Amino acid sequence: MNILIADDDPDMLRILTLYFQKEGFTVYTALDGEEALNICFAHKIDLAVLDWMMPRVSGIRVCGEIKKRHAAKVLMLTAKSGSEDEWNALLTGADDYVRKPFEPKILLLRAKKLIRAERDIYIGGLRVDMEGGKIFRGETDLGAANKEFLLLKCLLEHKGKILSRETLLDHVWGFDYDGEERTVDTHIRRLRERIGGGLIKTHRGMGYSLEEPREPQEPQEPTRELAGRKEQEKGHGVHE
Repeated sequence: MNILIADDDPDMLRILTLYFQKEGFTVYTALDGEEALNICFAHKIDLAVLDWMMPRVSGIRVCGEIKKRHAAKVLMLTAKSGSEDEWNALLTGADDYVRKPFEPKILLLRAKKLIRAERDIYIGGLRVDMEGGKIFRGETDLGAANKEFLLLKCLLEHKGKILSRETLLDHVWGFDYDGEERTVDTHIRRLRERIGGGLIKTHRGMGYSLEEPREPQEPQEPTRELAGRKEQEKGHGVHE
């Protein structure tokens, strides 16, 4: 994960760089907005931490330019305390907003939350951590085995499409696997037991697909004819 930290305070840059590097992030730093933009154009940035007040180009302008061209998350830093400034930051496209002074470890947690939200997929009441290889319902890790997770990941990446057993074997077990195709059925069954059976559809003779769950339909009003019949039944003492 590549992080850009842009702040005209060298001490702040040094401290934040140490915190993020300790967590395994690749960190790029900039002392002004112009340098921050140059870094964004030259590298793939996953998250930009931008000070609002920077020389040459303000952090809020950098945020706007990033959002026009990139999918990077933006976390704004500012000493400003007005709610209007927070509104302007979010309106420009910032994903989060932290007021100075702050604890670096708190900023790190907020940054991680933004990145995690980007890599997670939500479907059917599940949260699928695509990088961590885990499946959650609420805060509960469902404990999916590696092959189960890889099957779900493959189906998610081809959502709505029917994938044959052979295709799933190639994606999950590899082209060199020479076992039975029924291995897929066994792991699909276990995956369904773990996540519920509504998401993964079986297409007889074709394979499997993952479908978005349908929204529950509103109960329909009874037709006039049906309502009249029920009234008649009540009058004759018919009970359901």
